[in-house]
Amino acid sequence: MTQPAGLSAPSETDDDRMLIRQADARPKTMEDFTSPDDLYRELIASIRKYHPSDDITLVEKAFRVADEAHKNQKRKSGEPYIIHPLCVAIILADLELDKETIAAGLLHDVVEDTIMTLDELRKEFGEEVALLVDGVTKLGQLSYSADKLEMQAENLRKMFLAMAKDIRVILIKLADRLHNMRTLQYMKPEKQKEKARETLDIYSPIAQRLGISKVKVELDDLSLKYLEPDVYYDLVEKVALKRSERQAFVNGIVKDVSAKMKEAGIKAEVYGRAKHFFSIYKKMVNQNKTIDQIYDLFAVRIIVDTVPDCYAALGIIHEMYKPVPGRFKDYIAMPKENMYQSLHTTLIAPNGSPFEIQIRTVEMHRVAEYGIAAHWKYKEASDGRKTSPQQEEEKMNWLRQILEWQQESDNKEFLSLLKSDLNLFNENVYCFTPAGDVKTLPNGSTPIDFAYSIHSAVGNRMVGARVNGKLVTIDYVIQNGDRIEIITSANSKGPSRDWLSIVKSTQAKNKINQWFKQERKEDNIQRGKEALQNYCRAKGLNYSELTKPDYTEAATSKYGFRDWDSVLAAVGHGGLKEGQIVNKLQECYAKDHSNQVTDADILNGSSQKEPGKVTRSKSGIIIHGIDDVSVRLSKCCSPVPGDEIVGFITRGRGITIHRTDCVNVVNLPQSERSRLINVEWADDARTGDGNKLYMAEIRIFAHNRTGLLVDITKILTERKIDVQGVTSRTNRQGLATITYEFQVPGKAALRELIEKIRQVDSVIDIERATG
Repeated sequence: MTQPAGLSAPSETDDDRMLIRQADARPKTMEDFTSPDDLYRELIASIRKYHPSDDITLVEKAFRVADEAHKNQKRKSGEPYIIHPLCVAIILADLELDKETIAAGLLHDVVEDTIMTLDELRKEFGEEVALLVDGVTKLGQLSYSADKLEMQAENLRKMFLAMAKDIRVILIKLADRLHNMRTLQYMKPEKQKEKARETLDIYSPIAQRLGISKVKVELDDLSLKYLEPDVYYDLVEKVALKRSERQAFVNGIVKDVSAKMKEAGIKAEVYGRAKHFFSIYKKMVNQNKTIDQIYDLFAVRIIVDTVPDCYAALGIIHEMYKPVPGRFKDYIAMPKENMYQSLHTTLIAPNGSPFEIQIRTVEMHRVAEYGIAAHWKYKEASDGRKTSPQQEEEKMNWLRQILEWQQESDNKEFLSLLKSDLNLFNENVYCFTPAGDVKTLPNGSTPIDFAYSIHSAVGNRMVGARVNGKLVTIDYVIQNGDRIEIITSANSKGPSRDWLSIVKSTQAKNKINQWFKQERKEDNIQRGKEALQNYCRAKGLNYSELTKPDYTEAATSKYGFRDWDSVLAAVGHGGLKEGQIVNKLQECYAKDHSNQVTDADILNGSSQKEPGKVTRSKSGIIIHGIDDVSVRLSKCCSPVPGDEIVGFITRGRGITIHRTDCVNVVNLPQSERSRLINVEWADDARTGDGNKLYMAEIRIFAHNRTGLLVDITKILTERKIDVQGVTSRTNRQGLATITYEFQVPGKAALRELIEKIRQVDSVIDIERATG
């Protein structure tokens, strides 16, 4: 059989748990896989359950073409490759999507992984299917030196742009990711963690934003399984304990509630369900509790016909059981951002056990499970014509906001904003405008966040706020139910940079940053241009030669900007280092002129490098144009061979070498930038042939646990790395920050070490010191 949609069966002993892990990791034989023909029959049966049209020729043709295109291809599991697109199509059919989407699901890998081209696909299946396939096709491989983060950001940019053209693109992408997560055991452990982290950071929150609970909860649990296996299997075990008792308890409540509903004349479906593992884990982290302190490990759900029935059922439930104060949430009157609606209430049973009940209508339940697909605007009527019943405009506001970010931000800033906005651990707070409209903001938000959620002009002109009729400070933390009024003034000078450390919402941070960039863009462009000209002048380079359109276009593309003016503005406001830009321009210039070296140049030993004397320091640093000077590596950012570096001429202490992303360099005042000089690593330092070691410093962020330091130190010891210092601190939420200082030969060894430490259980993130 193919990998099941559900999770592994729970166990009650360590031996059982070990057997589950072994079963998860065990390679499958051909007998273990469902045949493609059986899966295809399952797909067609699934489509016929909901689709009004009997014409499935498009799906049949897509299957034949995909089967032929992927012929003789195998997945890492050993199964025929066609099983993957078939499983993706089955997931899409389970979401009751149209035939074009299912056909695109079957064909989503043919352009990327086979000889079939997009033009051939367009000719065979039309523009609509081709657009969907192109949207989910990854970008071609970037150069080997491309930053992984840059590549991820570019892929996400393409995906969101494709979503803007047709939202079905992301539904196919989510189905693709879900099946890949179900079969993740065939990947290497480091790849498992990488995919699981990306799923939890990006894809699961997107499913949540689109309200597709069926996909979101499974992605969450599968990600947890690979990111925190000990936590996951511990949860599986502890939730399984006393399962029969808990089931009997839930069955008793379901029976009593069903009888009361029938007695009151309310038509209702009542059933119990276990909470998902990631949902339990999230509560444990956010509330700093153990699983024994999380009481709502299950919920009872009541499905009724109408909204009045929801509130009538609530009244009956509160008569039957005592409600827990402060644990009632009305998501019908105040829907979540993804349009989720339901009544949630926590109650105390006669035996003293707390439990949760959720009450919703049949339509609300459908929206909760299927999200944006519940009101699918591409669904077909019985005569085969497409209808457009509901536009789901509110759900798409979020997508429009992301498209604004990607136009205004460079790659790294865009990825940072996106991950922050999609953070699954964020809790929300609900508040009101003076007119009574509901606003949903991240927990901990301030009146500034509220102002920018209304409009950027309101935030930019804000001078104060009233909460529930009383004046408050701008750093007041908004509480559920607060009524907020923003005080604005036409004479306001705009936001303060201090606001960036106060606001919580990604939207507010982005709009404040954009204000500073736009307000001073012309100044920043001029300042950036002057900085580049001064840098070139100091290095004896020809600015006009280096800034030809072909070269500036390459630099613009590398750093993810729309145009050269945006690059200059980024240099002007300190977002980019002029040395980074000039190095890229020089690289393009050198490639363009590499064939212009004459035989005489070679015989005379002439070089394509910039003129001036070359000095090599004992630290393995080459300095152009300066002789007999002291050189030392800065302690603030600890550069190692392989890092992009720049020299800073100090007063009386020679030259200090910094990484170009060091905060002390990035934030260097304009008046001091003329003291930056061009330096580079010597070849033997870069390759490690000089046998010299360099000091490095990393910070590790992790969930604290017994043995964490031992596990990390063991990795360093195994690699014979000389640790110079260790510091550690843990906050009240149990998050540990550990700083290690040690010696390495260069960046490659450091990168390999960091990747190995990332695989340690409980490690969340690792960063290098940057000043």
